[in-house]
Amino acid sequence: MPSPSSPSSSSLWRDADFRRLWAGQTASQLGEHTTLVVLPLFALLTLDAGAGQLGALRAVGQAPILLLSLLAGAWVDRWRARTVMVLTDAARTVALGAAAAGLLGLLGLPALFVVAFTVGALSVLFDVAYQASLVRLVRRDQLMRGNSALEGSRSAAQIGGPALGGALVSLLSAPVAAASGAFFFAVSFVSLRRIRRAEAVPGHATPVVERPERAPRVRQLIREGLRFVAGHALLRAVCLASAAFQFSFAALMTVYLLFLPRELHLTGATVGLALAATGPGALLGSVLAARLPGRYGHGVVLVSAAVLGNGALLWVPALHGSSTVTVAALLAVNFVFGTFGQLVNVTVMSVRQAVTPDGMQGRAAATITFVGLGCTPLGSLLGGVLAQEWGLRTSLLVTAAGMMLSPAVMAASPLVRLGRRLPL
Repeated sequence: MPSPSSPSSSSLWRDADFRRLWAGQTASQLGEHTTLVVLPLFALLTLDAGAGQLGALRAVGQAPILLLSLLAGAWVDRWRARTVMVLTDAARTVALGAAAAGLLGLLGLPALFVVAFTVGALSVLFDVAYQASLVRLVRRDQLMRGNSALEGSRSAAQIGGPALGGALVSLLSAPVAAASGAFFFAVSFVSLRRIRRAEAVPGHATPVVERPERAPRVRQLIREGLRFVAGHALLRAVCLASAAFQFSFAALMTVYLLFLPRELHLTGATVGLALAATGPGALLGSVLAARLPGRYGHGVVLVSAAVLGNGALLWVPALHGSSTVTVAALLAVNFVFGTFGQLVNVTVMSVRQAVTPDGMQGRAAATITFVGLGCTPLGSLLGGVLAQEWGLRTSLLVTAAGMMLSPAVMAASPLVRLGRRLPL
């Protein structure tokens, strides 16, 4: 926990270390969102990948969530979160730098699989670490404001990343687009290294030098995290709702990335612009997350926002052609989805952090990531199969309807009863 000299919630932005965390996380998220668009678009537009290949590519990039999330949680709870973030940013810079040097152009689709898996694995470690780092850097009464700022930066990345990635792939080349991702990860590396405040690892009286734990000890830490989340009614509900959302969303996005260029005949730059529209909405959602739960209650906000955000995607299968009206409708749908989706994300993260002890933060985040995002490889593969067997429009409607399972789970759980103040 931060020292007594830590800033109050009203002066959080005066804290230089928090600003460095925010700047580094912003750059890292921008690099990640650029890469998430660059690789699929390059596969579709340059390598002429089919629906099954695109589904497999996205599944490979998401597979590290299943393989590493629980380990990442155990490591983050024993190491300094800043060290984990710095090392993963350095490694992602090298990986995308190698791609920019020509690996993608020389090796084609196999190289895309390797890069997607590598960046995905490092992103799992970074995402768990940055969530734990906030709890160690600020007080609990600052969490909602801090989460709002960090999720706002992720929203800014959603604005710039897809648009930049789509434009670079269409106008220049995938190696150039990959180089932009490497640059952003390098900026994050520099910013995070400048954090000066000593970070006390939970369970230690003073900051420690990281060292790998023996395998049995890591397994014990993982089991403790699983038992804690499974035994907590609120966190258990978050896991189930997240799994329902992420599985359906992964399937939808595989179909969506095929639907936009092949059914609506949109260019790579226009696809990037359409995806980027979630960013301004997410910025608005981050602002609303700092106000609405305290006014109307966390449970009401969670369920209502999930219904509105996920329900907006049901309109996409009704679109036809590449006219200005179609593009405007896509922008509107993605804006609404971004707004209410981000409102759910920030609120859920604050609930999770508020009810979790300091020494369990990394493992709780990793367990929820494992259960929720761990479903995404299967969802991506399913999306590819549905697109091949049922056609793009029908598959898009089915996967969009599947996303309504998430608010249904929340409405049937203790989450819906959360009031204006979170349990501590």
